[in-house]
Amino acid sequence: MITTLAVENYRSLRKLIVELGQVNVVTGANGTGKSSLYRALRLLADSSRNGAVAALAREGGLDSTLWAGPESISRDVRAGLAPLQGTRRTAPVGLRLGFAGDEFGYAIDFGLPPPDPESMFGGDPEIKRECTWAGPVLRPAALLSDRAGPAVRVRTASGAWHRSQGQVRPYDSMLSELADPQLAPDLLLLRERIRNWRFYDHVRTDAHAPARAAQIGTRTPVLSADGSDLAAALQTIREIGDHTAMDEAVDAAFPGSRVSVTSHGGGFALQLHQKGLLRPLGAAELSDGTLRYLLWVAALLTPRPPSLMVLNEPETSLHPDLLRPLADLILHAGRTVQLVVVTHARPLADALAEGTRRARIDITTIELLKDFGETTVAGREGPLDEPLWYWPKR
Repeated sequence: MITTLAVENYRSLRKLIVELGQVNVVTGANGTGKSSLYRALRLLADSSRNGAVAALAREGGLDSTLWAGPESISRDVRAGLAPLQGTRRTAPVGLRLGFAGDEFGYAIDFGLPPPDPESMFGGDPEIKRECTWAGPVLRPAALLSDRAGPAVRVRTASGAWHRSQGQVRPYDSMLSELADPQLAPDLLLLRERIRNWRFYDHVRTDAHAPARAAQIGTRTPVLSADGSDLAAALQTIREIGDHTAMDEAVDAAFPGSRVSVTSHGGGFALQLHQKGLLRPLGAAELSDGTLRYLLWVAALLTPRPPSLMVLNEPETSLHPDLLRPLADLILHAGRTVQLVVVTHARPLADALAEGTRRARIDITTIELLKDFGETTVAGREGPLDEPLWYWPKR
């Protein structure tokens, strides 16, 4: 389980270090940095697949994603006694991401490349430092792998260091390039755990959403990111998953209702049976909110739980009456999956807080605020309130 998440110089996250628990609720007003925190987690996941540089490019490149404010904000500026102005940088320009848990920690530092007039890719960021370590805090004795530019050293299964020079290109992560079961088993294990993370933020419920049409069905223990295989995912839960929890979640949201899946020529179609209706409703007839709730049922009751699941604004399109059933569904999944729920709906956050007493599970609430353009955590008075964290130095 991840216990600490650290982000530095990514959009409004100038320096953010947060403690995570089993179920985490990230709240705050619009523009406080909730989406940036979600994207930072996605970038970490992209690093394990060598996709972080491309993901940054889709956001406009490193220059567009870096913290746009000054390197530091003085007390006089915060007190209104002096104007806000730029200062000369004392540290290298970089975007840093990292996390740690009881078993492993990982950090990556993206920086600007040296000028190269012969290349058209001069705007691509380079990976300047990359480290993995054992335990929750980076210490020299706990290092498992250490990358500085192209030079990498990896602690082998015997405990000795294997050193390489120039094997990793500046835009490639060592998680992808050096995760070898013989050379670096710990690096391989960490990479696979990060690749196991699951993100849901683009499940579609519009009139042309794939989930509304019959789809060729195969066993689907993991709902796809766009929800296109909803019918197959629900049928998989029915056959090999927690079908009782699925039926209870549907009945809690739509009393007296149940879902079923039909198959015609290999195509799976979803049906919702509702009390008082003479026939079931097909997916094409469901409201956006009803379909979205069923998508969350399929995602959260997965028979193949990930190590981390992140939901971005799951309350979208849901009627307020569905927020409590959704909260109960989230807390049920939180018994086996570490969850990060990013929401701007206070009623959902309140329902989750209230549901902890019934579910007997603790949640960690992270309320984000904006101060001089910088994202901060509500209730903190200074650095001593932050979890312990050290970045690898360049």
